[in-house]
Amino acid sequence: MSNNVTAFLDGWAEKTPDKIALISGAQQTSFAQLRERVSRLAGALQQRGGRVFVLDKNVGSTIELMLAAGWGGTTCIIGNWRLAPAELEWIINDAQATTVVVGAEFAASIEALRSKLPLVTHVVTSDDFEALITSSGPVARANVAPDDCFLQLYTSGTTGFPKGAMLTHRGMSEHSANMAKVFDVSEKSVNLVPMPLFHVGGSSWAMLSLFCGGTSIITRDPTPASLLQQIAQHRVTHTFVVPAILQGLVAVPRVKDLDTSSLQTVLYGASPISVPLLEKVLATFSCRFAQVYGMTELSGVFCVLDDAAHRDPQRLASAGKPSPGVELRCVEPASGRELPRGQLGEFQVRSAQMMKGYWGQPEATAQLLTRDGWLKTGDAGHVDDDGFVFITDRIKDMVITGGENVYPSEIERVLQRHPAIADVAVFGIPHEKWGETLRAEVVLKPSQQVSEAELIAWFQPQLATYKRPTQVGFIAALPRNASGKVLKRELRAPFWQGRARSLV
Repeated sequence: MSNNVTAFLDGWAEKTPDKIALISGAQQTSFAQLRERVSRLAGALQQRGGRVFVLDKNVGSTIELMLAAGWGGTTCIIGNWRLAPAELEWIINDAQATTVVVGAEFAASIEALRSKLPLVTHVVTSDDFEALITSSGPVARANVAPDDCFLQLYTSGTTGFPKGAMLTHRGMSEHSANMAKVFDVSEKSVNLVPMPLFHVGGSSWAMLSLFCGGTSIITRDPTPASLLQQIAQHRVTHTFVVPAILQGLVAVPRVKDLDTSSLQTVLYGASPISVPLLEKVLATFSCRFAQVYGMTELSGVFCVLDDAAHRDPQRLASAGKPSPGVELRCVEPASGRELPRGQLGEFQVRSAQMMKGYWGQPEATAQLLTRDGWLKTGDAGHVDDDGFVFITDRIKDMVITGGENVYPSEIERVLQRHPAIADVAVFGIPHEKWGETLRAEVVLKPSQQVSEAELIAWFQPQLATYKRPTQVGFIAALPRNASGKVLKRELRAPFWQGRARSLV
């Protein structure tokens, strides 16, 4: 049996060669065509040095490149097109990519960085993608070790620098097999993928239905109306969205009159959801709903609040139960001692879905993983007597806004450079559309004055849009404990008061 994550392509290309595997815009690709294209792309990447960085909005070619990297025994790095140029430069160089495949609308950004990318030898625009495929004949699928990395996704870093999570052949295969059981995904499934592919919720979700012989529909610029149209046109059975998309869907005029009868399961996650929105969603669509709790470092989902629990008001504040193939425990953070049910601690997870580590960052990897193979989630909460997981805080202070993970230290590092600022703390506050948005509390230097609007205008060019605080407050001094650590819980508390689902 092959360790290569792409081995499923052989099985489905032989069993159902003409079945549509991938839909992207007007292009439809069968399993036989997908295997042929992937095997050629693998050869083309091998000729150009192997590691490939992809920068584009959602498109089928990104999936083909991801599979080609796996087929050829190399690594695909999917970049976040929302990042600022300096952030892209750092990631491409850190990833040691030799080939960059870029969408036409982002080609100018890569060209402007070209002199700062010493390892990049080939840049291929989307206009030349088909020529890249035909530049090589099919190559044999590579023999790989289970823990070889084939997909590298960058997560924001607590030190201000992103970390490349190395997702493996075994990890992604295990995740696909585990989620297929939970969500009844099969060769009959039609899976809509509106989540960005640079997010594990996009790439692993697209992989899931392909792995099972189903169809994945890649959406480039999703809007509520376009998603509903695709659900009806393609008879979509499964999709995974963030709460902001759910909010948009239920706001579409006469949404209940539209044909969504094919939907079997809608997953949501990646940011908090309000109870009123959830209740409206449940009343609008006649299908199963599941909330998912996951991490890039675990190849995606590791905890699920299933449909039955959604019908129990006492369970709606829970993140659900660990999914198949996943062990979860709650420990005392300092000692690692496992805690009894009901007691507050840090969640740790162990699973074959786990990443290999952070690319080029052994110290960060060692800080995340315990010696006996458990991964520290950085999330605090408790497990109740029935095994339901309840999240009450984030140990690492990460903010999730619109499905994007943002670490306040990145923002604080930029704001601290402003000449009028003496001290600053950034944290997440509720946002009806994005789940959370960023707020900065600023302490000004003596005799200095600056307005909220002036600060927002100052940091706009330096940060990706989703990393920019939308609110700035001014405070005489930041609350700190005896050791000098900023007490962000005190800063957050007034904004989250009365919200039971503040950090799911």
